Amino acid sequence: MRERGENRCGEDRRRRVTRFAALAALALPLAGPALAQEGGARGAPIKLQLNRLEATGDACRTYLLVDNSRGTALKSLKVDLFAFDTDGVAQKRIAVELGPLAEKKTSVKIFDFAGIACPKIGRVLLNDVLSCEGGESSREACLERTETESKGSVPFDR
Repeated sequence: MRERGENRCGEDRRRRVTRFAALAALALPLAGPALAQEGGARGAPIKLQLNRLEATGDACRTYLLVDNSRGTALKSLKVDLFAFDTDGVAQKRIAVELGPLAEKKTSVKIFDFAGIACPKIGRVLLNDVLSCEGGESSREACLERTETESKGSVPFDR
């Protein structure tokens, strides 16, 4: 009799485990896209690279590489930038619209820091994200996702 009782308990346990596994398998397709979307919105970085500075009249033309190769499309990404001189003193502030950003795409945005010569720029600071529109993105989430780097000798920080 003990063998039968032990066997029946073992069968009940196996049935419960099988039911649990079946329910989990049914739930995965529903949870997977939601988890991927949440991770994509927060986890995919927006990489900004200060790629090149070029003198143009009394301004410094700035080439900014915007790498959204792992992210979703954004209608707008407006950033607040400061140019500091070689002594570390803030010289120019500019708001730059980098959008629209296509999904999984890298692009180059060009803008000028007017009234400051390129050799006078010692550092560029991403001060803030002023707006971020598109998908599930918020200004705060875009700021958190944004990474900066510099290709040349002028540092680009956040």
